[in-house]
Formats: sequence, structure tokens, C-alpha cells
Amino acid sequence: MTHQVHAFEPPERFVAGTVGEPGDRTFFLQARGGGRVVSVALEKVQVSLLAEKLEELLTEASRRFGVDLPEVPVLAINDNEPLDTPVDEEFRVGTLGLAFDVDTTTVVIEAIEAGESDAEVELGEDDDDEGPVDVEDDDDEPDDDLDRLRVRLTPEATRAFIDRARRVVAAGRPPCPLCGQPLDPAGHLCPRHNGYHR
Repeated sequence: MTHQVHAFEPPERFVAGTVGEPGDRTFFLQARGGGRVVSVALEKVQVSLLAEKLEELLTEASRRFGVDLPEVPVLAINDNEPLDTPVDEEFRVGTLGLAFDVDTTTVVIEAIEAGESDAEVELGEDDDDEGPVDVEDDDDEPDDDLDRLRVRLTPEATRAFIDRARRVVAAGRPPCPLCGQPLDPAGHLCPRHNGYHR
């Protein structure tokens, strides 16, 4: 079976967003450009890790290659819009790959479909001194027949993506002040209160 590569180099818009109520949200990465909109589903922890690793990638690119990093996420201020509708899931993400292209001073993000053997979230790191800085483990190369979403972002657009992704992750249910577990609107059974409803 042939795979599809949804490439946006660069996209008009690339954001993380959710569908559903806190506690029952589905997380998506969505890219728009050239009259196309592609949405891929992933886990909350993947969005959080992606934001963290992108921040590390930008810091490393600045240190190793002297890339000027934007101070304020200018684009994020303007993009608080919801995901483009309809949100049709192309595939569920199993592996995320990151690289910094020194020649074009851009960040490449690749979301790869979950294969049959993907049992957990993968986000590896490879510190190669030559060429792009990758965040994908070469030993666990994903299957070539899996669909992919590939986007290429400027450092400014990357910083804006990081800012929005962190806000999306933090916008869930508030934590219980005693145990730290998420609070449902009806409360929860708090282990710190010996199972009494809080």
C-alpha cells in the first residue's frame, strides 16, 4: 500500500488544537496551505513533548549555528482561533520527528502515522554535529509505508506554535489543590481525603 506525505513547506497556518470538553478532548495538529487542510490526531503528552523539544531545538540551533531567536511570539498573539472545520482526522500520530535545516534556517516537523507496532509515544533525540539537528532515533526508523505530515517553519512560526501548544495543553481541567489530579466539573474522589468526594 502506498503512503501519503502531506507536505506544507511552509504552511499558511500550523497549530495544535482540541475538539471536545476538558476531560474528553481530542488533540490535533492542523496544517493549512494551498487550499488544503490536514488534521492529525495525537495524545496530550505528545503535544506537550513536541513544544518542549521544539524549544530545545531552537536553543540548540542558536547555540550551534548562531540562529537569531525571536523574543516574543508575535504570531501567537493573533492566532487564538479554533481549528478549521470540519476537523477530519487523516491519521493518528505514532512518531514525531524534528530537524533544523541550517541552509534555510527552518524547523522541519514530521508527524508519522502510528504503525501496528507503536505501543507508546516516541520522541527520540540524535546529536549529530553535521547538517540538521534531528530529534528522531535512527535505530527505530518508522515504516516507509506510513502516512506523514511534514511542515517547515521559520523560528518565529515555531515559537508561535510552541506558545499556542502550551496554552492548549494548560487549558484542560484544573488540578485538585490537594492531590494534583484533574478536577471534573462534578468534583472527584480525592485520595488525600480518604476517598471522600471533593
